[in-house]
Amino acid sequence: RDRSLDEAVRKFFIKINKNGLLDKLINHYYKYAKSFDYIDTRVFIENVHKTLPKYKELFINSARETELDWFLLAAMSYQESHWNPEAKSSTGVRGLMMLTTDTAKSLGVDDRLDPEQSILGGARYLIKMIDKMPERIQGEDRLWFALAAYNVGFGHLEDARRLTQSQGGDADKWLDVRERLPLLADENWHQETRYGYARGSEPVVYVKNIRRYYDILKWKDAEIKRVVLQQRLENNEEKNEVLPIINSPVL
Repeated sequence: RDRSLDEAVRKFFIKINKNGLLDKLINHYYKYAKSFDYIDTRVFIENVHKTLPKYKELFINSARETELDWFLLAAMSYQESHWNPEAKSSTGVRGLMMLTTDTAKSLGVDDRLDPEQSILGGARYLIKMIDKMPERIQGEDRLWFALAAYNVGFGHLEDARRLTQSQGGDADKWLDVRERLPLLADENWHQETRYGYARGSEPVVYVKNIRRYYDILKWKDAEIKRVVLQQRLENNEEKNEVLPIINSPVL
């Protein structure tokens, strides 16, 4: 494998971290974002450089097999475990994609701590959640709902959708349902639901963070390609190629 691109990326991030450009780029693209967590974003970008390369090919392979976006799987995994293959929560979920024992078994995952099995298992479970959504829900709403179901459970998501409908909202729109999800933790409401209590605020934060991490990964990928192309132009390797325009990520 040609390591020249990896080396260029490594040097690029060392350089912009030292000269302050990384901080400027983060501020430029995200200074107007609501509830922006600067420290978390900076730590994430550092982990993209230090940790993601260990698992990048596994994300790409699992994405290819499940026809998902590998950036999405990587963003999910970071939200779940910070790319720690031995991660464990108080509820017993484990691994890069934080699978329960029962979920892992149903997906054919023998070892939740095995990065390859965990990533593929998580990807398959996300597909399962996507497929469970009503056919009329399409586009980004379908994906945001599936991610929320991955986190809080499909039954609890359906409870939130029913609450949304009962309050006059659109149960097929993520923007409406995310406003009602926190009600699942309110005793005045969760007793009226089919599946009972749930920490409904968590899937809201979960989806928001994954979207942010995904946008950063896409931005970083485009920026790296631009830098590498610039180096080639400076070396007179590709004089006629036009530099791509890097747009701000959409939150």
